[in-house]
Amino acid sequence: MHPFLRATIFVHSMYSTNLDQGWRMKKAQLPQKICPVCQRPFSWRKRWRKDWAEVKYCSAACRAKKLHKS
Repeated sequence: MHPFLRATIFVHSMYSTNLDQGWRMKKAQLPQKICPVCQRPFSWRKRWRKDWAEVKYCSAACRAKKLHKS
């Protein structure tokens, strides 16, 4: 077996055990918030994992619109 293929299988098996433990969610199960500017729901994103509690706007465009209104 090719070493790269062996490493890929190992990594896949490592992640599949973590999936069974429930640390990843399906897209339908991700937490959502409502953007105060456009009133649309937006879902959790991986880049927001550390500061999801502080995220208020769905995009930079909505954040900029909010800053110009005040």
